[in-house]
Order: sequence, then C-alpha cells, then structure tokens
Amino acid sequence: MSVEITLVEMLGSVPHWLAVLIMGAIPVSELRGAIPVAMGIYGMGPFDAFFFSVIGNLLPVIPLLLFLEPVSNYLRRYSIFDTFFTWLFSKTRRKNAESFEKYGLLALTIFVAIPLPVTGAWSGCAAAFVFGVKFRHALPAIAAGVMIAGIIVTGVTVTGISLFDMFL
Repeated sequence: MSVEITLVEMLGSVPHWLAVLIMGAIPVSELRGAIPVAMGIYGMGPFDAFFFSVIGNLLPVIPLLLFLEPVSNYLRRYSIFDTFFTWLFSKTRRKNAESFEKYGLLALTIFVAIPLPVTGAWSGCAAAFVFGVKFRHALPAIAAGVMIAGIIVTGVTVTGISLFDMFL
C-alpha cells in the first residue's frame, strides 16, 4: 500500500474524487488501489469509490487500444525494441495462446477482472494487442472485466477481507 500512500501525498491538493479517478487511471494502482484508498483514506462510500475508480480505470483503455500498435510499429524500427517486442509477444503467445483460443474474449474479461498484480485494464489492453483482438471486441471485454474487478474490490474493501486471503 506504500505506492498508494505516496499517490495520496502527491495528490493532496486535488479534490478526493479526482485523486481517486487519477489513481484508477494509472497502471501502478488502477482500481485495485484506488477503491481502498477512496473508502479507507478519503471516507467515500462504496458507490462513489466504485464509480470514480472504474471511470478512472477505463479512461486509458481507448487510447491504449488505439495506439499500442502504432507505437509498437514505430519503436520496432530500432533493433533493441524489435528484439524486445519479438521476445515479449512470442513468450506471451506461447504461455497464453491455448487459453485465449479456447475461451476467446471471456479469457480477456476474466484476466482483467481478477484483482491481482499485473492483471487489469492496462495489461488487458496489452494482451488484446498481442493477440490481435479488434478494438470493437476488446473494449467491451476489458470494460466488463474492469467492472467485475471493481465489484470484487469494493466488496472486499467493505467486508475487510484481504485479496491475498481471497485468492489463496
């Protein structure tokens, strides 16, 4: 939670609703950090915490889905980035292709919905790009995953159950 505390300190002069929206939008915390901060530090109710965190988490999705490919193509002009992207994409496809082929967009939704580190909207956008999911299919799948994750994190925060205990 130290990252979230640092964010709270950095956003100290910003209205609480905007701070939660920003925390929900950045890849370090996403809504998994924004909802507990909204409720625990800012004293927001569950609905407001959910709403501002989910909206914040969805803000970067459209630009990410639209610009990951052009940015990747531009960076591939340089051999170090080309080597990195080739390695990353082949490793990701090798480890996850079977699940994605079997479950399709449901796999993407579930991946985004599971509130654990390295899952979420940002990673979901990267996965959609790597697996060549079209924008019109990726956006609703990722949005559904974000909303499910928001419900889970809000519920866990309200009840005080640790996410670690919930999944292990």
